[in-house]
Amino acid sequence: MMNDSTFISLFILFGACFGFATFSQRHLFSEGPHTAKELDDNPFFFFFIFWVLLCASLWPIMVLTRIHTAWLLNKRRKLAQKAVAH
Repeated sequence: MMNDSTFISLFILFGACFGFATFSQRHLFSEGPHTAKELDDNPFFFFFIFWVLLCASLWPIMVLTRIHTAWLLNKRRKLAQKAVAH
């Protein structure tokens, strides 16, 4: 049987793995289909660490956000195909 600290550790570990896996696609999490503009002042490492820490704590919300963005993009693609067909 898992105790509370094991559950919390697995939650954070899964979130960190989720952050590592989705870093290159982070613009699709609520920012729309275009790549986010990054500030030149901050190094790449800062963005990477921030994204992983954010996902480690909020990964369930990030998953729901990505599902919503995928739905919106699919809806836009279908509307564009209908516009071209007419």
